[in-house]
Amino acid sequence: MTTLPPAERMPHILKHYRNIAVVGLSPHPHRASFDVARYMQANGYRIIPVNPNATEVLGEKAYPSLTEAARHEKIELVNCFRNSADIPPVVDEAIAIGAKAVWMQLGISNPAAAAKAEAAGLLVVQDHCIKIDHRVLQSRGLLDTAARTGAASA
Repeated sequence: MTTLPPAERMPHILKHYRNIAVVGLSPHPHRASFDVARYMQANGYRIIPVNPNATEVLGEKAYPSLTEAARHEKIELVNCFRNSADIPPVVDEAIAIGAKAVWMQLGISNPAAAAKAEAAGLLVVQDHCIKIDHRVLQSRGLLDTAARTGAASA
């Protein structure tokens, strides 16, 4: 799957991977992670909060780790709101749980961890905001979100 050209990765991920574990999702509405996750949730994606200091975020049970979340939830995409230096163990967990993709938010990148994820067959996006990219792709007609949202809730 990592053979997808970079321009096709984001649309592919956003079309096909609807269950998103958000690592570092804050329960505080003023934080970027909360705003981005709320937007994705409102657009038909299932949000799975991963934060050891929270019990619930956006009406969803929060888990202390990806590994623990994967025991209870199907995780396709791991969206990272962690410092770049903290990404390697997140990628290790994403690989271990069988995630399909890792998305590092705007300002977050770790080339070594990205290479490891890609070598394990995961799609990787670095230094991009999933909310912004979703809006752009949707406005260009590259995401069939209305149909996907309907299918996801059926």
